[in-house]
Amino acid sequence: MNRRAFIIQSGTFLAVLLTAPHVLAKATKTGKTPVQKIMRSDDEWKQVLSAEQYHILRKEGTERAFSSPLNKEYGKGTYVCAGCDLELFTSAMKYDSGTGWPSFFETLPGSVETKLDFKLILPRTEYHCARCGGHQGHVFKDGPKPTGKRWCNNGLALRFIPEKETS
Repeated sequence: MNRRAFIIQSGTFLAVLLTAPHVLAKATKTGKTPVQKIMRSDDEWKQVLSAEQYHILRKEGTERAFSSPLNKEYGKGTYVCAGCDLELFTSAMKYDSGTGWPSFFETLPGSVETKLDFKLILPRTEYHCARCGGHQGHVFKDGPKPTGKRWCNNGLALRFIPEKETS
């Protein structure tokens, strides 16, 4: 890359950074008290997570599309963070986006925090569990009504808890 191209690309990147929305933002403002944070060392996380979960939740990795059984989970229940069991979504918020990852049109209030991600050069909004900081996925503006958002989640970052049947 020549000097001129480098300066132009650097200027473009800087302009995006300066004009981008607030880099760290709470996902929703509900008036609720924030969740109590969980802090663990890398060694502690490696003891409680599988290698794949550690890569996704702690190193912001992504699982292969269509690899998670949760993508086709349609039972009633709640989706919790695989790192700390914080409730993130209900089954009523889930829909089939066709992308190969579990997708939701909304999160539970106060359950996630967002930040900008520049790993693919152009900014994307990444979201993390509000309690343990575990990487969940990215949110896009191509979802269904009523929110128009697609919270695209790694299946390995979630655990599904089925609703208890009442007799």
